[in-house]
Amino acid sequence: MDMKTSPTNRENAEAATARPASDVPALTPPVDVFEDENGITLLADLPGVSKENLNIRVEGEQLAIEGTVSLGESTRLEAVYAEVRVAQYRRTFALSGDLDTERIDAKMKNGVLTLRIPKAEQAKPRRIPVTVA
Repeated sequence: MDMKTSPTNRENAEAATARPASDVPALTPPVDVFEDENGITLLADLPGVSKENLNIRVEGEQLAIEGTVSLGESTRLEAVYAEVRVAQYRRTFALSGDLDTERIDAKMKNGVLTLRIPKAEQAKPRRIPVTVA
């Protein structure tokens, strides 16, 4: 392997910014999804992604999570060998119409994104009282 002709992380990042986001290779972050009677909670592991480099969007019934990894590389240094080539995470989810996408709450802490997506009021379970006649 010729180390001098291998692309560096900086070259990969520059190439990534020149292409549309869907053309850039991306890692698929591991995600845990929990559901309760009030909605769903999604936990996504996004190590190295800062709040500023995170993009969460809903388009129709699709939830998209994208994040760019900041490895803290110095612009003065050039990698001779770099094992980390992909500097982006991407994951999409199909959402149920029972979820209220207008009230999504997102929090980022220690590389873990927590999304809370509440159920729409009409989708929540409700108790029906029974009267004795």
